[in-house]
Amino acid sequence: MKAINLRAALAALLILLASPAFALTLDEAKAQGLVGEQSSGYLGIVTGSPNGEVKALVNDINTQRKALYIEKAKEAGVELKIMELRTGERLIKRAADGEYVRTPDGKWLKK
Repeated sequence: MKAINLRAALAALLILLASPAFALTLDEAKAQGLVGEQSSGYLGIVTGSPNGEVKALVNDINTQRKALYIEKAKEAGVELKIMELRTGERLIKRAADGEYVRTPDGKWLKK
């Protein structure tokens, strides 16, 4: 009985340790059409029913972006909104063919 419990515990531990290796990357999420760039400068979720991994990825990336935008806006002496919009325009232009971008009117388009 102890051997079965030990095996189950080891299997659970291996699954937990291996999970980060399967984490979704931004490039993978874009290639799969799960997320896309928005004119606001932030990532958006394209799919109607995203899983927790997609939501976490978008939240993490957007948090990092906002911190960077705040820093860059201060350096440039402009409002945060201006930095977000300028960067959003650049990110949409740089989006690869096949990736989704969201227009200012809220529509997702495949580039």
